[in-house]
Amino acid sequence: MSQENQDVAVPPTVARERRVSFMMVSGVVALVLAVAAVSIPVPYVVESPGPAINTIGQINNQPVIAVSGTQSFPAKTGSLDLTTVHMRGGLPDSQINFFDAMRAWLTPSDSLYPSELIYAPGISQQAVNSENSAAMTSSQENATAAALTALSIDFKTVVAVASVVTDGASSGIIKPDDVVLTIDGQDVTGISVIQGVLAKEPGAPVSVQLLRDGVNTSVSITPRKGADGKFFLGITLQDRFTFPFDVKISLSNIGGPSAGMIFALGIMDTLTEGDLSGGKHFAGTGTIDPQGNVGAIGGIAQKMVGARQNGAQYFLAPAANCSDVVGHVPNGLQVIKVATLKEAYEAVSDIGAGKDSSALPTCK
Repeated sequence: MSQENQDVAVPPTVARERRVSFMMVSGVVALVLAVAAVSIPVPYVVESPGPAINTIGQINNQPVIAVSGTQSFPAKTGSLDLTTVHMRGGLPDSQINFFDAMRAWLTPSDSLYPSELIYAPGISQQAVNSENSAAMTSSQENATAAALTALSIDFKTVVAVASVVTDGASSGIIKPDDVVLTIDGQDVTGISVIQGVLAKEPGAPVSVQLLRDGVNTSVSITPRKGADGKFFLGITLQDRFTFPFDVKISLSNIGGPSAGMIFALGIMDTLTEGDLSGGKHFAGTGTIDPQGNVGAIGGIAQKMVGARQNGAQYFLAPAANCSDVVGHVPNGLQVIKVATLKEAYEAVSDIGAGKDSSALPTCK
């Protein structure tokens, strides 16, 4: 007699054991995934709002900006805040995990970027800190130069060698810290002068007069062609200033060039009578060059949030950052678009004097 297939009842005890086993396996898998999410780093960088610091105020009872050697007028009211971004992850000695990345992705005031967009491969936190410190020092010097230029205060500027390319045209001839005085008889006031001379007779040797350790030295260098077909001396240059008085900016644990414009405004306020801000609360960001041009920076969305959280009513933003500003302005913060120190100074001065700010340029 044939036997047809029939459903066979599973004893309750066996069913319970199967469910328990399945739940145990699922729990183990979930635990492994949770451990992996916490312990395995992900190649991303999180940018979040950092602190805002009043450049015309004090830290630990010491002025952030102090001038000696000439008359100064420290501000009594108001704020000119520099703004910062707190960055986590992306470095061998500073990494985030999956949960950190997801939390940043879900936080409106944070931004998440692939590491390669922010850092060079393999760079260490120490190297990043060193670069940021050097950029901060240069920013402070440029801010002083820009402020004094705007106030028509004379100072001396020379062009010095920052670095020499290994095996480049100047290797073994020019040294770092040499002051470049002339090239083929022309006074060197910047890299553009050198580029102009090299373009006249491409590849021809040039005579360069240097000041090295206080002694004038003349050398001959044959430029070398770069990948773009232009000829180069294989050096990088930096402006070196001699100011008629001392300007000291006291900050720690903050690096990078993005506070340059705000530093320049703070220096101008300190060197002129009255309070530039009129007691109002300003914040801003932007690089500065000695001529007073304001340049773009990173993390401006986070900087605006940090500024507003610190009480700022007005925010000075580089014109070149307008595409990053639109759609990210916190409620209660008026953004003013600036391309030069002059524009920034006039905006703060007008608002500080009680003038209507609604007509000032903004990002659209």
